[in-house]
Amino acid sequence: MKAKIIITLSIISIFLLQACDIYDPYKEVDYTPPAIPTGVVVKNGDGRADIFWNNNRESDLAGYNIYVSDSYDGRYELIGSSEYNNFTDYDAANGLTYYYAVTAYDFNGNESELSVNVVYATPRPEGFNQAIFDFRQFPNNSGYSFANYSVFPYDDVNTDFFFENYQGTFYLDVWDDTDIQDMGLTNSIYDIEYAPNSGWSDTKDALAVVGHTYVIWTWNNHFAKIRISQITTERVVFDWAYQLVEGEIQLKGLNSGGRKTLKRSTVR
Repeated sequence: MKAKIIITLSIISIFLLQACDIYDPYKEVDYTPPAIPTGVVVKNGDGRADIFWNNNRESDLAGYNIYVSDSYDGRYELIGSSEYNNFTDYDAANGLTYYYAVTAYDFNGNESELSVNVVYATPRPEGFNQAIFDFRQFPNNSGYSFANYSVFPYDDVNTDFFFENYQGTFYLDVWDDTDIQDMGLTNSIYDIEYAPNSGWSDTKDALAVVGHTYVIWTWNNHFAKIRISQITTERVVFDWAYQLVEGEIQLKGLNSGGRKTLKRSTVR
């Protein structure tokens, strides 16, 4: 009988010890937040902004919070969360500039400070497989207006550029109040991130080449880009993107600036 009692007490002791391992009310609570996310970049598109950053490596990491502001050192408001190191802001409107920051949080609810990278996006409209025609053969359908997202006659006041087949050599032409520059061979319309500061064509035209991307500085101080996907003797087919903000050179928006020491306020 005594041996049975000792064995029973030993079994109870084992269960109690195991229970202590599962929950210890005296165990120190974790108040340490994860590290601040690094490597934050953002790519702007048409009515959207895609944010990316480096993965945190804490074992208790639960996810990330994404914040937005209208200035780098302004008030940041929470717009969403992600378990992964990317997030898309589908509420970003074309023609407005957004500054983004990211925090990391763990399973105990500890949250890091805002990321310090200077990242912003200015979404802009874009289009694909647009065609215009040789101005000598089809003058009413040979020009394109970015501001109107539409085909115009080559000599219309709204036209930003037009297509020319000159004895079998193809050109993109602009008028005297507009500039154009061939940025060379690209894989897609997204390869050119910013408008250049110099190098504009002195002849107000550029050889039209399939696969090349061209930046156009419009008469009303807006920047646009086109990438040619097809050329025939009658027409050119291209993809395009147009920055709505006057003077804004950001055409793609993948950016990651340096560190700043300004203190930013957070709305949570």
